Amino acid sequence: MAGHIISIIGGKGGLGKSQVAANLAFAYAIEGKVKTLLLDFDQKASGDQDFITGMKGKKNIKELAEFKGAIDPNSIQQFVSMNQNVYYIGMPNDPMASNGIEVEALGRTLKAVTNIYPVTIIDAGNELNPLAIKALEFSTLIFVVVTPDILALNQTKRLYSDLITMMFPKDMIQFIVNQAQQGHPVTNDVIAKTLGKPIFSVVAKDDQNCILALNQKKPVMLVARGSPFAKGIIDTVRRLNEKSVLKTLEKLSRPSDAGIKKEEAKDINGAPIRGAKTPWIELKSRIHKALVDEMDLKKSDDNDPKAQIILKEQTKKVVVELLGKEDTKAVLNSREDMNQIVKEIIDEALGLGPLEDLLRDKTVSEVMVVGPYKIYYEQNGKLKLSDVTFTNDRQVLNVIERIVAPIGRRIDEKTPYVDARLRDGSRVHAIIPPSSIDGCTITIRKFPEKRLTYKDAVKFGSMTESMADFLRIAVEAHRNIIVSGGTGSGKTTLINILGGFIQSNERIITCEDSAELNFPQEHIVRLETRPASLEGDGAIDIRCLVKQTLRMRPDRIVVGECRGGETLDMLQAMGTGHDGSMTTVHSNNPRECIGRLETLVQYAGTSISARAIKEMIAGAVHLIIQQSRLDDGSRKIMYITEIGGLQGDTMILQDIFLYVQKDMDKSGKIIGEFQATGFIPKFIEVLEKKGFNVPRGIFSNRPTTPAVAAPTAAIPAAPAAAGSTPRPASASSAVASSQVKPPVKK
Repeated sequence: MAGHIISIIGGKGGLGKSQVAANLAFAYAIEGKVKTLLLDFDQKASGDQDFITGMKGKKNIKELAEFKGAIDPNSIQQFVSMNQNVYYIGMPNDPMASNGIEVEALGRTLKAVTNIYPVTIIDAGNELNPLAIKALEFSTLIFVVVTPDILALNQTKRLYSDLITMMFPKDMIQFIVNQAQQGHPVTNDVIAKTLGKPIFSVVAKDDQNCILALNQKKPVMLVARGSPFAKGIIDTVRRLNEKSVLKTLEKLSRPSDAGIKKEEAKDINGAPIRGAKTPWIELKSRIHKALVDEMDLKKSDDNDPKAQIILKEQTKKVVVELLGKEDTKAVLNSREDMNQIVKEIIDEALGLGPLEDLLRDKTVSEVMVVGPYKIYYEQNGKLKLSDVTFTNDRQVLNVIERIVAPIGRRIDEKTPYVDARLRDGSRVHAIIPPSSIDGCTITIRKFPEKRLTYKDAVKFGSMTESMADFLRIAVEAHRNIIVSGGTGSGKTTLINILGGFIQSNERIITCEDSAELNFPQEHIVRLETRPASLEGDGAIDIRCLVKQTLRMRPDRIVVGECRGGETLDMLQAMGTGHDGSMTTVHSNNPRECIGRLETLVQYAGTSISARAIKEMIAGAVHLIIQQSRLDDGSRKIMYITEIGGLQGDTMILQDIFLYVQKDMDKSGKIIGEFQATGFIPKFIEVLEKKGFNVPRGIFSNRPTTPAVAAPTAAIPAAPAAAGSTPRPASASSAVASSQVKPPVKK
């Protein structure tokens, strides 16, 4: 008949758990007269059991895990040391070695030792790490040690809740009160009431004999068998034997790693039916409804991380209790299923539901929700359909409301769309019925955790170092720049990179619908639009913000995107002393960008002639940078173009750099190269006339011999932007490889 494993675990350190485990093994061996195996799985207290038992194993647990042979009565003898019918294998004394134990291999060992030893006692430590969980999975009984103090009781309660969440049966988990004292305010009844479960056994506080045993490096059972501590341990063993507790518990079904995944409804072809009412979804819906009735999920401050943690713990406890009242046998088949459904319910109740995992995934750049049953995401430039779904339209609407509420936005039938942002800066657009026919729609453009620099753009193949050199010169020379591109082409990312080239001693003012710009400088004023109130007034649009910036003494004005009458105000600012300003525009090429600007100026409602608008654009804008998203998902700068003025009614555009697509490989990746046209921009010549030497090699496709004795510069020196990276060295420059440096006047 197979033996039984008893794991001893504690909610925190200092509970005497290891002494209880060691003496329990000796009590079984002496009182029960059975061979008992004692295993030390406590990785945090490596070697403590060696000290408590006075036994030093021939080999340790790590070596046992690495043993490739079969575990049988003969092979295990090389690992154990024996005393009083207790066979012991300890933990390595080196903590580094303890952390390197192969957990899965020990799982196979635990299955084998039950055929060798009638009873195995495992000291499982004070936390639910993989090694402890593996011990619990093979255990017949889990003893949780608790002491009569408030902190230990609170930690034990949390540990008990975690064990229940992991689907360990309640009857399998029993409590031993250690260091019990008569007259202590935290009585056994208080402990039982707090934990919601009766105490299995009590071990009296006996410091004198416990310390005596430790000094002799022996268990209390061998030093003072008649002591209060030893009597408590012996009573525990007798109660286990008299009531045949282990035989009763072995019939319980215990959780395992492998479980049947949640079922999906399928059509006649075997394809999953999205939105079908599966038992999993119905269970989630019932628990979520009960959870809303049970507690106020909005009582926590969204801006207080500690309050959020407390609310999450309270919610988890309630969810586990509610699941305990349900018949979940047909739905939850494993510990992982239990953990998953608890996580999904908490995400829906407190977070963004099924979007939480996608938003945490660093490889996902965009998330698109089309109704409750279709969630798409962009990963490595490719669109994919997610396996996860929302439960219903109401859940999607709840997520939208949870996003917009903290920033004072609203969405309803009167205004069924909204622009917002998440706490991390990710941009969110949502639109709901009746405007959205297929249900609530959400589009989230994720905000990068790390601010990208020109080095990242070069690494990703979005530009060359020569192009980065030129753009730095253009920004520091206060050229007015329009970043042009389609939706999702990377315009905002590029303007963030350009913003990193601005000198730190300049005052920057940004205007956006939802704040996305992230410059490294300290002196930045960030302005954001505001929608109208419920009464229909109080709206603040981009045009209003641009006008305000003119009164705020800006050195640079950066508008997130021009899409209306604010284009006129932006062009006027660029042409009247606010050089170095930047904005983005939706268009497909530089020539089209000019036409787009002309159209947007007319949105201002002023009667300006077409000729006057062209002259305004020619006088205000110096460069157009065309950013595009190619068919393979890559984002590249297709053109860097200078505006050379008007010739009749035609705008003169001269390409400086461009990307030439040549072919496409078998995997669908586009093959091409960046080329310099050889054209030297007019403002470079102006800078040189002022006494600055700009490396002409960046405008060439072939590297040349570095020039000698020529001062390198682009513009007058200024402090580097806070957090910005050093100026790049162009491989094709006509001067030394470190040519583009803080400028020095001749």
